[in-house]
Amino acid sequence: MKYMRAAIVLIILGIFIVSPVWGAFTLEDEKRVGLETYKQLENNNAFLRTKKVVDYINALGNKILAQMDTKQPFDYRFNIIRSASINAFATPGGYIYIHRGLINLAENEAQLASVIAHEIAHANLRHIADAIEKSKKINLATLAGILAGVLIGGSPELTAGVMTMSVAGGAHMSLKYNREHEEEADRMGMYYLVRAGYDPQAMVDFLKVMKRQELYSGLVPSYFLTHPGTEERIRYLDSLLQTIYRNPGKTEIIGNFKRIQTILLIVSARDQEANKRYFEENLKKNPSSVDDLYGLAITEAKMGRLDHALGLFEKALSLSPNDPDILGDLGITYFLAGRTKEAMKPLSEAVARGSEDPDAYIFLAKAHEALGDRENALASLKLLEEKKLGSEEELYYNMASVYGKLGQKGASHYYFGLYFKKKNRLDSALYHFRAARENLPPEDGRIKDIEREIQDLGKGRKPNRPSNLTTP
Repeated sequence: MKYMRAAIVLIILGIFIVSPVWGAFTLEDEKRVGLETYKQLENNNAFLRTKKVVDYINALGNKILAQMDTKQPFDYRFNIIRSASINAFATPGGYIYIHRGLINLAENEAQLASVIAHEIAHANLRHIADAIEKSKKINLATLAGILAGVLIGGSPELTAGVMTMSVAGGAHMSLKYNREHEEEADRMGMYYLVRAGYDPQAMVDFLKVMKRQELYSGLVPSYFLTHPGTEERIRYLDSLLQTIYRNPGKTEIIGNFKRIQTILLIVSARDQEANKRYFEENLKKNPSSVDDLYGLAITEAKMGRLDHALGLFEKALSLSPNDPDILGDLGITYFLAGRTKEAMKPLSEAVARGSEDPDAYIFLAKAHEALGDRENALASLKLLEEKKLGSEEELYYNMASVYGKLGQKGASHYYFGLYFKKKNRLDSALYHFRAARENLPPEDGRIKDIEREIQDLGKGRKPNRPSNLTTP
């Protein structure tokens, strides 16, 4: 909402930076607007950063990109907006945004791939650039703010993603695709989808899924307000199915789509009871669903019913014995239940099987430490550091703590310095870096880094804002 207000103020005041020939909205202009929009969304904490889900969406997007006949004008980036709204949008410069709500609504991987293919087609065809060229007199920075507002929501109109502004001199801007844009993106998107090996029927099916959602909920999906003409699109796509794309493809290629949806429900849940009902209803239909057993186990653990959760984890593990997600969360739950020795085996197996959950490494370190094995606790944390998973802040704090208990003061101060730097507590960071310099031998490879940190912090130069290791 703050971006929307800023945009309106700038427009009312007539503060525009306009190129002499604005009609030529260049590829460089697109890249600048796309990057600025991304930065504003990042600053607003709009992105979901769960590595397993981020990696999945990138794999899906790159699967579609691999079908391009020619070199693309942009380096594409795929991002997940944390919103529960049902939307997807391509901003200038090859930035594709998928809302969490849309991922959870899809019935299979092919349906989600169809949306990504459609958005890539919009970007390749420069449809947003076309709308911007017709707008005139919209400052590029202001435009980025408008786009960010569209994606994060605010007022009902802004959440819908339809932005029309009239400014002095009659300048006009609309971020709503027209019928020609949609037909082009559908035609090209289906071509990409089929070449990637997916079932083309998925594109039609997902439009119908969204229509059903609208009917049952009484709410118009945000996607329909930026991508209009749903009935016409369905008829047009059906004509392509009947005449060109008559052979079925696959509904799943990358795999684990249901697990991705389960993780999204888990990481974004505000109502654990609603999640519990959802997984229980699914299990009534299919008692052997590993993903629903796993989701219910996590939900029960979050609700404090650890013994019940452990039983569900064990049942899920019996059906999928090598699953690193289940192994890791089973071990964590054992640890939280005070059964540290029993936590060791599943946590060790999860890490050995390449778990991407940073908590598996953190809790394995905690378990080792609780059992008096600080050397192996440190080894688990070093492996996490090497894999670059999860929060740097938590990693640095835990490493500093273990090094301190091992009596390695220099290394402990070093990691406390990194931790406080990430927390933007610069005086504390400077103190610990200086103490690390005093306690580490001159030949230690970290001395150069420490000297640089002391120099930068001593000058009062503000370090980069804290970031997450899984930031794309």
